[in-house]
Amino acid sequence: MKRRSFVKASVITGAAASILPQIGMATSAKEKAGTEFYELRVYTLKNETQQKLVEDYFQNAAIPALNRLGSKNIGVFTELKPDGQTKIYALIPFNSLADFLNVQEKLDKDIDYKEKGAPYLTAPATEPAYERIESSFLKAFAHMPKMQVPKQDPRIFELRRYEHASESAGKKKLEMFNDAGEIDIFKRLGFNPVFFGETLIGDHRPNLIYMITFDDLDAKAAHWKAFGSDPEWKKTSSIPDYADAKLVSHITSTLLQPIGASQV
Repeated sequence: MKRRSFVKASVITGAAASILPQIGMATSAKEKAGTEFYELRVYTLKNETQQKLVEDYFQNAAIPALNRLGSKNIGVFTELKPDGQTKIYALIPFNSLADFLNVQEKLDKDIDYKEKGAPYLTAPATEPAYERIESSFLKAFAHMPKMQVPKQDPRIFELRRYEHASESAGKKKLEMFNDAGEIDIFKRLGFNPVFFGETLIGDHRPNLIYMITFDDLDAKAAHWKAFGSDPEWKKTSSIPDYADAKLVSHITSTLLQPIGASQV
């Protein structure tokens, strides 16, 4: 086994073992009802050659193969306003934890995937396909257990990460989204949310990550203005236990645009 594959398999196996007690092997009633899991990858690239290799890999190999395995609606994005060479963001949904744990073994047996993905999968160390991959594993929120794909119109996406000072603050923010109606406010105001996910494995934990979409930058500004002045949001956010100062320690917002092969 190549070192890169071995390291990846070891990390995934070890990380999965650490979260199994938390999510009960995905056997709760909610998981059985269809709660999705997501892998969010961020590729750091040094030039356009690497960008093309990664984009071609998803278009020609990864997306078709993952679709065959049951992972639908795979999103692949570049930064709308990159600082230098763009990063590539890939969002891969899984129907269950078992699907995630078994995906690499199944891909390794997929001849078509290996042939079409060869330029990426077997790139030499002197000319790697990417500089590094950062990967997070997310569990969909109870109030939005499945991804919702927007219309295939020209659009931009905003990926937002809310970091928390403690695990208890993170759970309270989850409660605010799920039980106190924050997700419903996003939907009612036309933010067209794609997914909401609690980060089980990844950097900057504890945090949650979600994605919303707009027609353009003007629409983004108008939507957030409407959100801030929405009576229901003001009522919810005025509850002392839901104050942002208590629950959110840092927000990261990244504007993205889909590549041609993206299914989101």
